[in-house]
Amino acid sequence: MKSYNDDSLALHTDAYQINMTETYWHDDIHNRKAVFELYFRKMPFGNGYGVFAGLEKIIEYIKGFSFSESDIEYLREAVGYEEEFLTYLKTIQFTGTIRSMKEGELVFDNEPILQVESTLAEAQLIETALLNIVNYQTLIATKASRIKQVLGEEKALEFGSRRAQEMDAAIWGTRAAFIAGFDATSNVRAGKMFGIPVAGTHAHSMIQVYKSDYLAMKKYAESCVRREKKVFIPLVDTYDVLRSGVPAAIKVAKEFEGQVTFAGVRLDGGDMAYLSKKTRQMLDEAGFHSTQIVASSDLDEETILSLKAQGAKIDVWGIGTKLITAFDQPALGAVYKIVAIEDDQGNMLIRLKFLQIQKK
Repeated sequence: MKSYNDDSLALHTDAYQINMTETYWHDDIHNRKAVFELYFRKMPFGNGYGVFAGLEKIIEYIKGFSFSESDIEYLREAVGYEEEFLTYLKTIQFTGTIRSMKEGELVFDNEPILQVESTLAEAQLIETALLNIVNYQTLIATKASRIKQVLGEEKALEFGSRRAQEMDAAIWGTRAAFIAGFDATSNVRAGKMFGIPVAGTHAHSMIQVYKSDYLAMKKYAESCVRREKKVFIPLVDTYDVLRSGVPAAIKVAKEFEGQVTFAGVRLDGGDMAYLSKKTRQMLDEAGFHSTQIVASSDLDEETILSLKAQGAKIDVWGIGTKLITAFDQPALGAVYKIVAIEDDQGNMLIRLKFLQIQKK
């Protein structure tokens, strides 16, 4: 079976970037100094600001930027570039300068987020990857910031991995959310890579494996006892939250008192405003005043505002699909434009692009 792992990312580009580079090389202007700027034209989500993320991955990409032997062989066979040009591509590494906003800083429309100053060829070849990185991560960071604004000091957990558009999106989207103020993630790989705290409970399937809420939660509590952090947070809405889920959680917590910390219960659907209030009442009546209620299930800032307006008793929020996919606006629309080019006398010439707008 063919392996799709490839350490070289130089081909993570659009074909026309290489076509343009070939043209510059033939015209012997490929080594002229050029300046490009990256920005977005319109605020995402109708927001008043964006939150920049993506610089860490850009640095990783730039450090490893080069065409491998297999890249060159592919370009030779698939496109048929002349051999002298392919020989030139083998030598390319990024030698320029990138000036950037800091990750987590607020950014605004039509304001440069990144400025690339390098040779014309180098600056052109990295365009696609830079846009790919910034467009996604800045979008997710901005969405995460909107959610955190609504939550204030309440904890926000990133739960989106299974709904993300592929593995890289899950990993780097998690990091973008953390930059914007999220507190933890369910993604263990992201936790390892970036030092983000990891949090998780269990799924409905574990309850269904056993005969009842009570038996499943008891087995889960036994596992929690064996861990260094003896935290018990069961999912209570598999069957009936108020008749079986919460009562079973309380019963198990009392049986394991002193062995585990009954830190919370998780609700993953239904009428969360009503169920959270009733769950809070049941926990308090059982003496578990400090046990928190964790909510998940397609939450975003609008849903959270609605739940708060209904008086929901939720302490911790697990945000998945609508964060990691930027559900209500799946594209930032950032662009990368040339702003200066060196002429044959060594002078830097300003270059600006104007939009032609037709009026009907």
